[in-house]
Amino acid sequence: MQENKVYFVIDMKTFFASVECAERGLDPFETNLVVADSSRGEGAICLAVTPKLKAQGVHNRCRLFEIPKDIQYIVAKPQMKKYIEYASEIYGIYLKFIDKNDIHVYSIDECFIDATDYLKLYKLGAKEFAQKLMGEIREKLHIPSTAGIGTNMYLAKIALDITAKHSPDFIGLLDENTYKEKLWHHRPITDFWQISKGTEERLKRHGIYDMYGIAHANEDMLYREFGINAELLIDHAWGKESCTIADIKNYKTKKKSMSNMQILPKNYNFKDGLTVIKEMLQNGCYHLYKYGYVTNLLHIYIGYGDGEREIVKGSERINNTTNLYSFMEEAVEKLFSKIVDRSRPIRKIGIDFCELQDLTHEQYDLFTDMEKVKKEKRLVESVLAIKEKFGKNSMLKGIDFRENATQIERNKLIGGHNSGES
Repeated sequence: MQENKVYFVIDMKTFFASVECAERGLDPFETNLVVADSSRGEGAICLAVTPKLKAQGVHNRCRLFEIPKDIQYIVAKPQMKKYIEYASEIYGIYLKFIDKNDIHVYSIDECFIDATDYLKLYKLGAKEFAQKLMGEIREKLHIPSTAGIGTNMYLAKIALDITAKHSPDFIGLLDENTYKEKLWHHRPITDFWQISKGTEERLKRHGIYDMYGIAHANEDMLYREFGINAELLIDHAWGKESCTIADIKNYKTKKKSMSNMQILPKNYNFKDGLTVIKEMLQNGCYHLYKYGYVTNLLHIYIGYGDGEREIVKGSERINNTTNLYSFMEEAVEKLFSKIVDRSRPIRKIGIDFCELQDLTHEQYDLFTDMEKVKKEKRLVESVLAIKEKFGKNSMLKGIDFRENATQIERNKLIGGHNSGES
């Protein structure tokens, strides 16, 4: 139990759309604006919509053709680099008042803050301090925000997700008692942090539809159904959370991995899919080399585009622990050929570099030509230096110019979306 703790979760309202409004000198509460790449047609997904559009029944992640025809709106092309710049400035505002060790960045537009020690320092109540931070962001960047305040991180998050949206000042407050009074019988249960649709269905089989039901359910049954995760469900049902920001800062993962996935612009055949997975392998090897990691285990997964939601997966160990493309290419081609059904169209491709280790674990077998290794490393270093100075597309491989290759276009993206750079 965390005694006398005060946590905030501050979230920027419809962040991408609010940034686009700020750039245009518009008020997101008075403007119909969606963030979407209209060059992809009417089926383009809206990454964000302004609060005014939400009030008219338009939701995030809808497609352009789903917006009612009688609504006039602005379409803003995504600018991921611009959104990252705004997020950095917001973090800078927090740092004016709060030490970085008391801030946990949860996403590009959402932060947890341990405000406990700052209330006395600034002689403010919890709500007043949250309003001060939100006001600074609104004044300097013209970005509106919402906040959840709780006596632990979980309650702060629930206050943000469920109660803040119904508050005129966009601030929700919860402690364990008010949580039980106001939200024990709240439905749907999927409104609660970390309760997925799958968890909801499994709970329904036992006649449980809300947090009160979990709190009063047979614990042995919950552990049989959910294993060790039942402990978290039970704690959250009672409004308890032992994890602190300090715990998050001190956590070290036992194993590291790096993943890359893309949804293709259209259905690809086997040959074009192999081109894309090789591009992804090359790009991943560049990242491993840049950040000083090596691996000997690769994992790929493929999603088909024929209406079935099936995902096929496979793993391959290579003989050397490395970050060089030439030592991984054959393994990836072999694995791709083994798991992919050549008669079916490919729409989704992913690759994982698993069990990453630092460079002290780099290892080659006795048959490896070490002069070839040194030569490839010098080449990679030159390529990375040129890309760093002149941009990702300043140096490319021949494979990137094949028909239906994707790397040139993907180099213009951040997080799979348009960076905003020409």
